[in-house]
Amino acid sequence: MMGHTHALSGAAAWLLVAPGLAALPMAGGIAGGLTPIVANVLSPAELIAGAIVCAGAAMLPDLDHPHATIAQTFGPATWMLSKAFNWASGGHRHATHSLLFAIAAGLGCHMLADHYPIGRDIVVILMIGLALRAVGIGIPGKTITSALVNIGLTAGTFVAFHSQGVGYLWLGLAVAIGSLAHVTGDCLTERGCPVLWPLKHRWVLPYRIGIKTGRAFEIKILGPVLSIVVIALFAARLMPESI
Repeated sequence: MMGHTHALSGAAAWLLVAPGLAALPMAGGIAGGLTPIVANVLSPAELIAGAIVCAGAAMLPDLDHPHATIAQTFGPATWMLSKAFNWASGGHRHATHSLLFAIAAGLGCHMLADHYPIGRDIVVILMIGLALRAVGIGIPGKTITSALVNIGLTAGTFVAFHSQGVGYLWLGLAVAIGSLAHVTGDCLTERGCPVLWPLKHRWVLPYRIGIKTGRAFEIKILGPVLSIVVIALFAARLMPESI
């Protein structure tokens, strides 16, 4: 799938899942473990921050593709990161496009959010930048200029979140959900994903059923539908109950 489709699916997934998790009872078990993490995600600032971070995380698996536009988000910095992802994962649509990666990324980011504020902030900034680039922030054909624009907007967004007192205990959950949304989306395409990597079997729909990346259905139907869904979910979550 294309970048904006992945980003929109990540935002939609967060807006669908987070409020429900926050409403779970505080009793023990899985519900009790998740509820403290997302308990504050019902404020407007937390919901917006979570949606943007999750949208960025929905682009994270594609950092294994150094030639993708998303790898140019912050210029040479993200290009080098993408080269590292590509080498470590065995190429495009291998290790990073799996359930194991989504879980590992989520757990790693949760540990950062819990113990390492600087590392946490770097991840948040990266996720914001990936989300902004995925939805088309940048100047076509101007890699460095686009990176500078993205850096400025990312910094402004991060500062805005900080001024609103946004906490990030839910960071790992958002990254895991976004990464999983990406994997799920690519499983609907003609190439599929090795969901149970390191097993090599790819989960994929038959070619005539699977979505053709960048074709008319994705651009003219799926993308607009996801945009409407995200806007509707934002309205439903942020609109005062009295209205």
